Amino acid sequence: MKLVLGSSSPRRLELLSQIGVFPDEIRTPDIDEKCTKGELPRTYCNRIALAKLNALPCKVDEVILCGDTTVALGRRILGKPKDKQQAIEYLISLSGRRHRVITAIAVRSNNKTWTKDVVNTVKFKVLSKKEIEDYISTGDWNGKAGAYGIQGSASKFIPWIAGSFSAIVGLPLFETDNLLCEAGYTIRKVKE
Repeated sequence: MKLVLGSSSPRRLELLSQIGVFPDEIRTPDIDEKCTKGELPRTYCNRIALAKLNALPCKVDEVILCGDTTVALGRRILGKPKDKQQAIEYLISLSGRRHRVITAIAVRSNNKTWTKDVVNTVKFKVLSKKEIEDYISTGDWNGKAGAYGIQGSASKFIPWIAGSFSAIVGLPLFETDNLLCEAGYTIRKVKE
């Protein structure tokens, strides 16, 4: 059986390697990730993960894994910032507050689909203007939901989390392993 990762995220690839899973192929789904008016963050995240899965054809001998991570401040979805100014706005919004990080995964094999989402809570300390400016200058905000990655230099802004660290990074490993096993993909390798 062949595993296809439907994601170009280097973080998801790295996370999979931690549980001995090395995709045979990477395919990047091309979908519209805009949220619909009034759509709630958890609903949005699940819809996008499933849309990514549905955008990729699945052959008989394949298992396809897709995921999406969404940062939510109340009902507001903080996607990947389009520029530095939006990244600054996101960080100001998150400063001193709790927010949710939702990661949804979707797996398909032999015309069957499995889905799971994990909702986590992340607390940001109060950020000074200088801390925000310094972080923005690193470029680490680029391409990340909510304008930060918990596994990078933004980790110093986070005094606590409730939930799964790997899910906040982009792939809940416990749940992913379970769904892959349900789909019949049980191959685990030792990294050479």
